[in-house]
Amino acid sequence: MSKKAETGAKGEQLAAEYLEDNGYEVLEVNYRYKHAEIDIIAKKEGLLIFVEVKTRTKINFGYPEEAVDEKKALKVNEGAEQFIYENDWTGDVRFDIISVVNGPKIEIKHFEDAFY
Repeated sequence: MSKKAETGAKGEQLAAEYLEDNGYEVLEVNYRYKHAEIDIIAKKEGLLIFVEVKTRTKINFGYPEEAVDEKKALKVNEGAEQFIYENDWTGDVRFDIISVVNGPKIEIKHFEDAFY
């Protein structure tokens, strides 16, 4: 596994633990549909939540959450539509970003309703 892949996997693990510690039920990790991948799919208080996790070891080139562009949001949305269809979900949904800086000090920021 490449260093970049290791960093991403560690960030997703930290994000999943963060969500569980904050009352979320993690349903899926790394859900894939065609070219779309959703890092975490969770539920809380009747909401189905699709989470994009971005991780950096330092912020020299910007904060992790800044890396979620319109193209990435569209891919997450595409995967979410398929998951909703497969699971016959009829409730509300939300799209979040979790930003992880996994440096000397771990910093996690959760952006709810980050994109549509």
